Amino acid sequence: MSRSTRVAGLASLCAVALMTAACGGDGSSEADDASTITWWHNSNNEPGKGYYEQVAKDFEADHPGIDVQVSAMAHEDMVSKLDAAFQSGDVPDIYMERGGGELADHVEAGLVRDLSEDAADEIENLGGSVAGWQSEGKTYALPFSVGVVGFWYNKDLFEEAGIDAPPTTMDEFYDVVGQLKDAGIAPVSVGAGDKWPAAHYWYYTALRSCPQDVLEGAVTSLDFSDPCFVEAGEVLEDVVAAEPFNPGFLTTPAQEGATSASGLLATDKVAMELAGHWEPGVMQGLTDDGKGLGEKTGWFPFPEVEGGGGDPTAQLGGGDAWAVAESAPDEAVDLVKLLLSDDVQTGFAENDMGLPTNPAAGGAVSDPALAELLKVRDESPYIQLYFDTAFGTSVGGAMNDEIALLFSGDATPQEVVDATQQAADQEM
Repeated sequence: MSRSTRVAGLASLCAVALMTAACGGDGSSEADDASTITWWHNSNNEPGKGYYEQVAKDFEADHPGIDVQVSAMAHEDMVSKLDAAFQSGDVPDIYMERGGGELADHVEAGLVRDLSEDAADEIENLGGSVAGWQSEGKTYALPFSVGVVGFWYNKDLFEEAGIDAPPTTMDEFYDVVGQLKDAGIAPVSVGAGDKWPAAHYWYYTALRSCPQDVLEGAVTSLDFSDPCFVEAGEVLEDVVAAEPFNPGFLTTPAQEGATSASGLLATDKVAMELAGHWEPGVMQGLTDDGKGLGEKTGWFPFPEVEGGGGDPTAQLGGGDAWAVAESAPDEAVDLVKLLLSDDVQTGFAENDMGLPTNPAAGGAVSDPALAELLKVRDESPYIQLYFDTAFGTSVGGAMNDEIALLFSGDATPQEVVDATQQAADQEM
């Protein structure tokens, strides 16, 4: 299905929904009740879950007659439910948008509200971070957390293995993997069962192998003919061949439970994991003491690919933004504006829930590793949006599927590129 066909389908479903209730409703039988605001998010562990529940209660207290129905769910569950909601045209009033091609589809289908005027002050305060959620000069979502992906690691396990400093090149990375194995420590966990954590490796090897102009051009042209994309897969083949990953990594989930990739890192079962700025908050919810790795938490950027054409200081990243369904009540916009306020973003930072976008909250990031990430984010010359987000669901999904097959030894680097290009050609 081409992108235009898919968008037309979404728009048709939205039109049908408008005949019976409200397109972009709340996902429940109470969609026509303007006093109800439905809000979906993925902070399903403490302290984030409780923090957002309190924010909702405070909003209700200041807005008599408004009932905020909060649904906190695991990230993968939320993504699946949102996909279904967009296909049916029955979208929650407030939800998380990742930007890029996905947002473009939702905008074209008329499912998301333009916030340019209603949230003009907040948009000005956020500055350049809103760019990923804009289309044709209009802003459709307000980013509340923007960060970069890198390796989170257990400082104690590194010390136990005699590792003095994190690796900065791929050769050094392989040396670290060897040292950890020699010490009887599983080097790396990856939630390949959910595909996107595995795909992040190819995204990063492409970012290290391809010049910035090639990557930026591919986002608009959907042309993956540059040899650097195959070269990225060859680097990833070498990573997989080094056997750094936890046993059963092909079916390991990303974040759910103690045996997930995040759980293995949080409980000292592995030394490191490639993940985004959300990792400390996720790990907190996977340990009995609610602290995750605590003071043992370290972070380092993805290593340089020797001879690669990409900038070794560029980062892979992105973020999450609050969007409002097109037909949501006006009070939903007020709640989103509250979520980007100085007070709420400061609490967000203090609870280690992510990297705030409101400049007033930057100094409240309490976790030293997250504070380091904030510095890396702000100093990076270029941040590449997650490929599956940048290219949209169809192309990104095909890419992720084939990368997962490369991890299992069932696809070659060329086949990853071919599958991605085939999906892209269908979008044109």
